[in-house]
Amino acid sequence: MKIIHGIYHIFDLLEDKIRAGLSRHAFIYTFVGGTGIVLFWRGVWHTADILERKGGVWGVMFSSGGSLLLGVCILLATGLFVSMFIGDSIIISGINKEKKKIEKVIEEVSEVEKEVTI
Repeated sequence: MKIIHGIYHIFDLLEDKIRAGLSRHAFIYTFVGGTGIVLFWRGVWHTADILERKGGVWGVMFSSGGSLLLGVCILLATGLFVSMFIGDSIIISGINKEKKKIEKVIEEVSEVEKEVTI
């Protein structure tokens, strides 16, 4: 466990240094971060393709339908399904029984029009 804690600590310090350096250069930070995200998902995609080609259970699990079902199950189990596709602000505004954003904007425009015409 000490080895894992040590590795975690090293990467934590490395992350702090890299973020501090890149945060001064937002444009470069965007490209570095975006590249990392794309490469991560490319690796996930290709790994799923390799497992699908193995056939058997892996082939079924990582087929189109199997991937869809597996992804939905993972997102539902982690609680990310709804927030990923709808967004937290919409859920919270619905719970608080607030108006939709478009209704708020229309109302604000109407108030500004009244002020302008007065």
